[in-house]
Amino acid sequence: MTWLSLFEHPIIQGPTAGGANTPDQVAAVSNAGALGSLAGSLLSPDTLRNQVAAIRERTDRPFCLNFFVQNTPSPSADEVARAEVLLRPVLDALGWDKLPLPAKWCEDFQAQFEALIDLKPAVASFTFNQLHKEQVAQLQQAGIAVLGTVTTVDEALAWQAAGADGVIASGIEAGGHRGTFIGPQKEARLTTFELLPAVVAAVHIPVVAAGGIMDGADIKRALAHGAQAVQMGTAFLVTDESGIHPAYKQRLLQAKEHTTRQTRAFSGRYARGLDNRFMQLMGDVEEQVPAYPVQNALTGSIRAEAAKRGDTEWMSLWCGTQVHRSRGMPAAQLVRTLVEEMKQ
Repeated sequence: MTWLSLFEHPIIQGPTAGGANTPDQVAAVSNAGALGSLAGSLLSPDTLRNQVAAIRERTDRPFCLNFFVQNTPSPSADEVARAEVLLRPVLDALGWDKLPLPAKWCEDFQAQFEALIDLKPAVASFTFNQLHKEQVAQLQQAGIAVLGTVTTVDEALAWQAAGADGVIASGIEAGGHRGTFIGPQKEARLTTFELLPAVVAAVHIPVVAAGGIMDGADIKRALAHGAQAVQMGTAFLVTDESGIHPAYKQRLLQAKEHTTRQTRAFSGRYARGLDNRFMQLMGDVEEQVPAYPVQNALTGSIRAEAAKRGDTEWMSLWCGTQVHRSRGMPAAQLVRTLVEEMKQ
């Protein structure tokens, strides 16, 4: 029995970090026969435990936990000061003299990894980097299937060599952060339907297609190109149970074609979202900002202020290129709708 037989429909609700995935959303998706996912990357081990307990109160079905594979950085005071100078146009626009410094740069991945083994979800997925063979084996011994996010064939082969149970082939259309970990992020340019068949041909483990998949016809097309399942982030971002700011959700539901682009400015790693004033003000210097997670931590206070003001011009409005095809409805209803569309 493979991990694919744990859920009825070949649909994984994409993990979207930053509070978008709520226990209600994850449970609703899993209860509807797809695989719900909780983005654990920005959560402390305690918060993770609480959220998983809340999911398990709502469903006894399998679900996935997702993490960023990363080391904790220690930037110098000079690097932080330079980063603040680059953010000056944004601080001026907000009426701030100074940038509040974060309490920490990121969660401790090792501590998250230990919590993950204790929590034993059916599936765990990873992005930004790769686990070692030993870590993959540890998770599998705990009964957890391991999926790695890839943006190139080389990355898919690397995860297969590490013993992963499957890979998520993420095309350039995908919203949020790029999962690239071999070679420059800018060079991972393949679309979902260029990457998918290339990865399927290269590996012998199951491949999940991600990026620009919004309806049942898209799912059928991905399966026809060799995917065993699809992962859909943007489509679930606008569901009723999604925890994103109401103003952000509204922007997604009103989005037009060609309104997304990639930026490093928010986090120091390329990510796709709706174009806004923050991206525009930072456009000339985005190549100079410190790498993830330092820039991400430094802009945290700006995003929090944006949420307080309900001002989407300073939020990271992550979403994929097909956001204009989003449909607002309860998560379970979206799963049912997708399954119906697949039958047509």
